Amino acid sequence: MKKTFEVHGRELEVLKGVDLDVEKGSIFGIIGFSGAGKSTLARCINRLESPDGGSVVVGGVDILKLNKRELLEQRKKIGMVFQTFNLFDSRTVYKNIAYPLEISGVSKSEIHKRVLETAEMVGLSDKLDAYPGGLSGGQKQRVGIARALVNKPDILISDEATSALDPQTTIQILDLLKEINKKSGITILMITHELEAIRYCCSQMAVLENGKFIEKGSVQSIFSNPTSRTGALFAKVLQEFQNISFSEGEGI
Repeated sequence: MKKTFEVHGRELEVLKGVDLDVEKGSIFGIIGFSGAGKSTLARCINRLESPDGGSVVVGGVDILKLNKRELLEQRKKIGMVFQTFNLFDSRTVYKNIAYPLEISGVSKSEIHKRVLETAEMVGLSDKLDAYPGGLSGGQKQRVGIARALVNKPDILISDEATSALDPQTTIQILDLLKEINKKSGITILMITHELEAIRYCCSQMAVLENGKFIEKGSVQSIFSNPTSRTGALFAKVLQEFQNISFSEGEGI
């Protein structure tokens, strides 16, 4: 798959022939530095951006071959969770979660049932009447996850979903994603620059650099024996992070 943008009259090739297979039911990590093409990749997978060529096969369906009506239907099978939450401040938690179902014309009774089920899944049953302005960052991201799941998708794309959260909340959200994966069997594609998130959740991963996958394999093998420069840099950062320790009474 390739993707080129036109910037100030010049072509900028952001994705340069990426090729990746993700096992159904897995939590697969894609890691890369800023500018590697991670967010463009996420948007191409559900065709928020249209790739220049190649194929994007989700559940046996190449979404690049779908017309507008077919694409809208197929997108229900692809949930997206964003770093910036993307919630409607004027809508309650209930209404935010319900939104994808409302625009799909689902009946009110079915919407009510699914919203309650999904809110319970993410631990928000007591917040359905609240507004985003009164929620913590972690609660807002739980709303975002619930909204992405309410259509019962086959794949969930997490695009830097924990980057705006503090470390403790990050662990809570990652634990939630692992629990959802275990209970529902949903495939989760975790796109991030956070090393600990990949190591905590994923068994397999790929390293994206300058619009190409330069390394693929198990998380353990890439972090312990990287074969690319970027993989080695990430492994070094992780090693240095693990080596940081503080004596009693010391702090920052």
